[in-house]
Amino acid sequence: MKVTVCQLRNDADGLEADWQNLVAHVREEDSGLVLLPEMPFYPWLFWRQEYDPNIWNRAVGLHDSWIKQLKDLAPAIVVGTRPLNVGQYRYNEGFSWDGERGIREVHSKYYLPNETGFWEASWYEQGGGRFNPAVCGALTIGMLICTEMWFMHRAREYGQAGVHLLVTPRATEPATAEKWLAGGRAAAVIAGAYGLSSCLINDRPESDESGSSLGGRGWIVGPEGEVLAETTVAEPFVTVEIDPALAEAAKSTYPRYIAHD
Repeated sequence: MKVTVCQLRNDADGLEADWQNLVAHVREEDSGLVLLPEMPFYPWLFWRQEYDPNIWNRAVGLHDSWIKQLKDLAPAIVVGTRPLNVGQYRYNEGFSWDGERGIREVHSKYYLPNETGFWEASWYEQGGGRFNPAVCGALTIGMLICTEMWFMHRAREYGQAGVHLLVTPRATEPATAEKWLAGGRAAAVIAGAYGLSSCLINDRPESDESGSSLGGRGWIVGPEGEVLAETTVAEPFVTVEIDPALAEAAKSTYPRYIAHD
């Protein structure tokens, strides 16, 4: 199966242009799975510390509208995250989508940062802490939403559950790109799985003085941590053909086979 990762701008004009180009790329490559960045369909909410219900609900509505456009990528399976209201609670829900079953929850983000540029715990609640694998066509995936990637015991648990892919939708700063790639490679090795990540690109609002911005490479790495492909500004979408059997075989090799508590 072929899998695609990307880096997407999420200002209105940039997103529209990037989306059309992503659709063309996925069709040309005949990709079977596309990973989107974290909350890609509305400008990043978390520059400001104070929760604003009007902004949050606009983001929810715009994501709902864009999710109807996921059919543009069919027959590929699409994986990403979205802001979601559940009664009085708010979540960052990881999802998978396909043309037959529509959108399905994978899990809601559990490990939430709360610092300059990333005031996420001030805006929405933790998910339930269930890190269950999800079946996406012929592949089993484990989702680690951005910060969750750094909790490496989750990668180990996913590996023990037999996942083929670790998918990490991200919104991270360009200055930390190398650190994130290093962590993604380590997580793939620990799980004995392919590691995929896509990243959001967005400049901070002019009114924000934090100095933060979003941007970083998407990547596809192999079960031994080898970098198979990375996105760049010139090449914002990359596709690689993967072999699920390699991920299955990796589970019985070092260091995955070693017993642990």
